[in-house]
Amino acid sequence: MADDPVVHVIDDDDSARESLQFLLSCAGFEAQGYSSAVDFLKALPKRRSGCLVTDVRMPGMSGEELIGRVNALGVTDPVIVITGHADVPMAIRAMHAGVADFIEKPFSDDSILDAVRAALDRHIGREQLQIEGDRIRERLATLSPRERDVLDGLVKGHANKVIAYDLEISARTVEVYRAGAMTKMQARSLSELVRMVTVAQLVR
Repeated sequence: MADDPVVHVIDDDDSARESLQFLLSCAGFEAQGYSSAVDFLKALPKRRSGCLVTDVRMPGMSGEELIGRVNALGVTDPVIVITGHADVPMAIRAMHAGVADFIEKPFSDDSILDAVRAALDRHIGREQLQIEGDRIRERLATLSPRERDVLDGLVKGHANKVIAYDLEISARTVEVYRAGAMTKMQARSLSELVRMVTVAQLVR
């Protein structure tokens, strides 16, 4: 399907890249291959999201340099690094750059497939959270300034009387604004309302 995630395999070794694409396809994944980091960056604007599996040592631009570029561009697809020349400093740098997994060659079929599954699960979860955050922000935009003030007080854990004192209005008026905010936010409880605001703040 057009919306299904894609595994983007970046490796200058043709046989290694094609073998991994074949393995992924047999396991039910859609895989797209690139012979260099530059080729992947050229295709970046039109690519479908999913995850990246990249070798480290490649001519022109290394896997580490590619990770830096995609991070700078705001690409949120998880990255799995594969290399036959792993060392501890390289692994540490990769993890600090937000790499989802770091796998040394030669690796088993199960290890790479498990890593891809975990990365895609994480990515799909993040996308769903992003969609939810966008919907919540749309609802927040419908609140009046006073409803938002009351909501901010509720999120801080303040009681109605405290919010009323801070805003210099009556406790009864706070209840009215609180009810209006919960209706517009489609929240069934105060805890759900607080969770919504937290999600909206986490994903922007």
